[in-house]
Amino acid sequence: MKCTLSVLTEDHPGVLMRIAGLIYRRGYNIESLSVGRTDTTGFSRFTVVVEADERGMSLLAKQLERLVEVVTVEELSRSKYVERWLSLIKVRAPLEVRPHVLQTAEVFRCRVVDMGTDAVTLEVTGDQGKMEACMEAFRPYGVLEVAGSGAVGMQRTGFAATLPFSEEIPLRLSCAGIS
Repeated sequence: MKCTLSVLTEDHPGVLMRIAGLIYRRGYNIESLSVGRTDTTGFSRFTVVVEADERGMSLLAKQLERLVEVVTVEELSRSKYVERWLSLIKVRAPLEVRPHVLQTAEVFRCRVVDMGTDAVTLEVTGDQGKMEACMEAFRPYGVLEVAGSGAVGMQRTGFAATLPFSEEIPLRLSCAGIS
């Protein structure tokens, strides 16, 4: 089953490599990896999607928590969470077909980000099912290129299983020997 982890880390060089290396060494394939800075300076949040059973996911989460730079690990797929994917899709769209391509884009709430003489580049955001359905809808017109961001996720409001962000960091940092 696909499992989604949210990993809050200190923003240091090499953290990405240590996280990816640990997952690789445990024999898991990373389906999606997304990272970005948080609202707190000096911290980044990784969203990692891997194929694993429940036992494997728990072990992986515990091993990630042991990394010095890791502040918290949340197993998002164990509770209710919000997940979004972003894709840019370049579709063949000569003038005679363009209205049909744009109609299809409207159905999926795609945003036109570039328009050339023979192609249109669209931005689509949603869950993985929407991404796949959108790709299938554009396939008859000719998909020229696709670039995707991977998953970004967080627990739904009211389902946080950990302490509030501002209270948790000092506790974890002091445990890591950093003051």
